[in-house]
Amino acid sequence: MQADFLWYSLALDESTDVQDTAQLLVFIRGINTCFKLTEELLSVESLKDTTTGQDLFSAVVNCVERTGLVWNKMASVTTDRACALTGKNVGLVKLMNNKIKEEHPDHTLLSFHCVIHQESLCKAALNIKHVIDPVVSVINLIRARALNHRQFKAMLEDLETEHSDIIYHSSVRWLSLGKILRRVWDLKEEIVMFLEMKGIDLDFVTNIVNEECKSDFMFAIDIMEKLNELNVNLQGNSLFAHEINVHVKPFRAKLSLFSRQAGESRFCHFPLLKQKTISGKMADRYKAQLDALVVEFERRFQDFKNLEPLFNILSLPFSAEADSAPEDIQLELLDLQADYDLKEKFKSVLLLEFYGSLSAAAFPHLKNFAANLLLLFGSTYICEQAFSCLKINKSKNRSMVTDCNLNAIMRITNSKLVPQFKNIIQNCEQLHTSH
Repeated sequence: MQADFLWYSLALDESTDVQDTAQLLVFIRGINTCFKLTEELLSVESLKDTTTGQDLFSAVVNCVERTGLVWNKMASVTTDRACALTGKNVGLVKLMNNKIKEEHPDHTLLSFHCVIHQESLCKAALNIKHVIDPVVSVINLIRARALNHRQFKAMLEDLETEHSDIIYHSSVRWLSLGKILRRVWDLKEEIVMFLEMKGIDLDFVTNIVNEECKSDFMFAIDIMEKLNELNVNLQGNSLFAHEINVHVKPFRAKLSLFSRQAGESRFCHFPLLKQKTISGKMADRYKAQLDALVVEFERRFQDFKNLEPLFNILSLPFSAEADSAPEDIQLELLDLQADYDLKEKFKSVLLLEFYGSLSAAAFPHLKNFAANLLLLFGSTYICEQAFSCLKINKSKNRSMVTDCNLNAIMRITNSKLVPQFKNIIQNCEQLHTSH
């Protein structure tokens, strides 16, 4: 791992493996003076005892200093906002800030809460428990009992329905909820028929014929599908923070639009709900839920909102107002906007390539400004993906894998670096070992 980065950022997440060992994944995204981005797994730190903020901090300090990285080049750190990571007084991020302030008083470390995790937490603002609970009950009745499940699938096959089965509910899978609600809605008549055939009385049967409950079901499906769509857009590796903000910002605006239209009993952007005539009382209820969702998004995405002016300058430097830009780049921004050749080049190349092509002599502060923002982790998606790999490689059948071997396996599996095989072979003294 090279330590000659102009700036670098870290993404951190901690989870427990099959042996109950806490594993802290540390991913790095660094950028050098040529604007070449490097995104790699920096280390897997195994914690055998407690996992307090101090323990995690010690592991990160060891990792950073072992790899030769310097603290005043760390631009940001992104976590899932667990207490040990972000505690107010002794959390990992707080301790990292303290260390940087002590050694480099002029340097500021940005910290972010994983945007995907924040988005999933926003669903708590929705009052749809009375919709979800009956749905979960009917799913558990069908899927948890083998006979019921076989009979239900056979009935769907006989009826030649579009769906051949019902989705099993998992409370830890955020995307599953929206899909489950939609599948149950599509199969509601068949589910009622099956329950009546079995002589089973559940709240689901009563709710599905109640117009008010049916409207709530439609609202829950429509809003959950919109949240799911945003969630999918926020996933993926190598997403820049400003690219994530491109999805979050308009979604907040859409929620405000939905709320205003709900106040007028208009639901034109809700595919199911717009099919019904919604009373003023029901519309007010949905408006209140949408308002609560707007407030929750504003609260949880405040760190991204604070950086929006800088993201706008980064993404659209030729239309940015110099007066609103940081003072150290104002003059360079005006010089950039006056250069027609650069303006044309900006239209034809990627953002990273454009800023990398700028003259370091003419635009030193602007290049540094761009480098600092282009490497921010907006989420810990890369960590979650790596944890899936970790669980495969250290399963119950391979639980004795040592920490050293696990670290090596994870580095190889998650690495994007291409080995220089020719150079490796040339440096080998013996190409074939003796037997």
